Amino acid sequence: MLGFDFEEKKIKQEITRLGAKWVLLQMPQGLKPEAINLAQFVESCGATPIISADPCYGACDIAQTDAENIAADLIVHFGHTKMINQATIPTIYIETHAKLQITPVIQQALPLLSEYGKIGLTTSIQHIEHLTSAKQILSDNGKTVLIGNAGQLPYAGQLLGCNYSNAKIIAPNVDAFLFIGGGIFHALGITLATNKPTIIADPYDNHAYQITDQAQRLLKQRYANIQAAKTAKTVGILVGLKPGQKHFDQALKVKTLAEKSNYVTVLLTSREITPEALIEFPNIDVYVNTACPRISLDTPSKFQKPLLTVNEFMVLCGEISWTDMLKKGLFEN
Repeated sequence: MLGFDFEEKKIKQEITRLGAKWVLLQMPQGLKPEAINLAQFVESCGATPIISADPCYGACDIAQTDAENIAADLIVHFGHTKMINQATIPTIYIETHAKLQITPVIQQALPLLSEYGKIGLTTSIQHIEHLTSAKQILSDNGKTVLIGNAGQLPYAGQLLGCNYSNAKIIAPNVDAFLFIGGGIFHALGITLATNKPTIIADPYDNHAYQITDQAQRLLKQRYANIQAAKTAKTVGILVGLKPGQKHFDQALKVKTLAEKSNYVTVLLTSREITPEALIEFPNIDVYVNTACPRISLDTPSKFQKPLLTVNEFMVLCGEISWTDMLKKGLFEN
């Protein structure tokens, strides 16, 4: 199993310790191609593997109910750091660090960082072990490098799609950010949370690039979404049922705010918030998402009605300004 560290020894030890017979394997989309190899390894340890084919969006999305339904003895969750402390089924988290060379792509990023002296360095969990060497390369090229640690996440410099605290804490002291990882979502979050230029160093595609234009387009889309919701009369407040996305208290606060602003409100629960699920409620004019904020932001055009984050709904109700919302965090509830 090349490319990632799946910590096979740790998995085998836990299977042996528990005497596990049924093991549920859960992983995000990018790791599913490795599922068959991982299942064969679990089988070699004397247990029967069952692969969760459902989407997995993060450590907030542990398949506890699924494991209970099949009487699994153990959940092995790949690709994220631990978030859920009260698991009903024994769960181990395999962080799945990537075995990739980052030096070439950091070298590629240097010209894009030429006008900036102080650089904030961030990454996802897959590349957390490479931050030290990345910092050394940047320092050797005359950069002052900061790696934030706000104390909310397991590692300094780590980002989650709903938590940019490690970037925010150093934002006043840096000129730009360098994010090591694939895709643009986390880098967009940095830009929108800090209002600082962000460069992506993608070791999968061996490509470095800036995402300022994409961030501006997203902001325009989100502002237009709020404007489109101004004629709304009925508000659907979405409550996620996944263990780390169930924010019922927050949903009740949104309900109170909506009713104060003279909206008719209804609470809806769902494990998977999809356009197909919401289209069944034609009398709801706008939705407020209290589950993962990424649902509102990844594919907004697929939803027929505006799907706002909590902070965007506060702008709609006049509780905060658009500018203040951006300071608070578009991607964070």
